[in-house]
Formats: sequence, C-alpha cells, structure tokens
Amino acid sequence: MTAEDQGRWTDMDDSFFVDSALVLSYIENQFTYTVKDIPIYEKRYSEETSEQADVTEDSEYINNPDQVVYLAFAEQQAVGRMVLKKNWNRYALIEMIQVDKQFRRYGIGRQLMEQAKRWAQERGLPGIMLETQNINVQACRFYERCGFVIGGFDQYVYKGIPAVSGEVAVYWYLLFE
Repeated sequence: MTAEDQGRWTDMDDSFFVDSALVLSYIENQFTYTVKDIPIYEKRYSEETSEQADVTEDSEYINNPDQVVYLAFAEQQAVGRMVLKKNWNRYALIEMIQVDKQFRRYGIGRQLMEQAKRWAQERGLPGIMLETQNINVQACRFYERCGFVIGGFDQYVYKGIPAVSGEVAVYWYLLFE
C-alpha cells in the first residue's frame, strides 16, 4: 500500500453470516474440531473497530520493512486488504485479512495469502500465524485449505467484550519446514 492508497479500502463490506461454530478439542497432542449449527446472524468486523484508527495505523506500515498492508483491486475499487507484520516470535502475523462480500470466491483471499507467504519467505521467517474466531467457520475452512493448522485456542480472550463474549479465539499456523 502506498500513501495514496490509504483509506481506499474503508468502503469494503466485510460482513458475513454466522450459522455455525467450531467446537474445539485437544486430544492426543492434536487440535480437532467439529462444527455445530447455531442461530443465524450477521457479523461485520468493521463495527468492532474504528475505521479511522485503522487508517491511521495503516500509515505506520508504509515503507517499513517489518510490516506491510496489501490491497487487492478490481479495476479502481479496493476489494481486498491484508495487514501483515513480523511478530515478536519471528512469525509473519496476519493482523487482518478481508475480502469485500461481493468479491469472495474469486481467489482474492488466496492471492493475498500467497503474497503473505512470499513476504514471509523473503524475510526468512519460519511461517505465518493468524487469529480468528470459532464463529467464522468459512474463514477457518479457508485457512485450512491454505495449509494452516490450529496451534491453539483461547476461550477467555473475548470474555470481557459483551458483544462477542461467547466467541473463542482460534490460532492458525502455516509452518514452512
């Protein structure tokens, strides 16, 4: 992302319908899950964060070798965004990956993920990590298709936020061995 691109992504529709959730287990040194149906509702991450704060934070990523923001465009419209940085544990951390609702299932998320792999490998990092919630089943399945495995989960991290207190954080890793 360049300085001129700042804020071009703020009109993206990051909403999705939630109709199921992962039920996570740790059995014999391996994380597994089943999927359970739940009452359907719509979720949008942009309601949980301040877009202005995100734009301000994006400026900190410009010309910084340890962090970057990638935008995907369809013609002149930003339809995908990924925020990536070198984390304290030397993994590339995907802080945010989002594709506009109207442009999902066209390979944009996969292209952003491939760019994350290139970025991490160019820096000699051991892999990529990210966190999502157990109610974002479509995203979890996408990460799994991209080769990620569950490295852990935390059932308490969202307990202090009433609107999402029932969600479970799921930590995904792609290891470059």
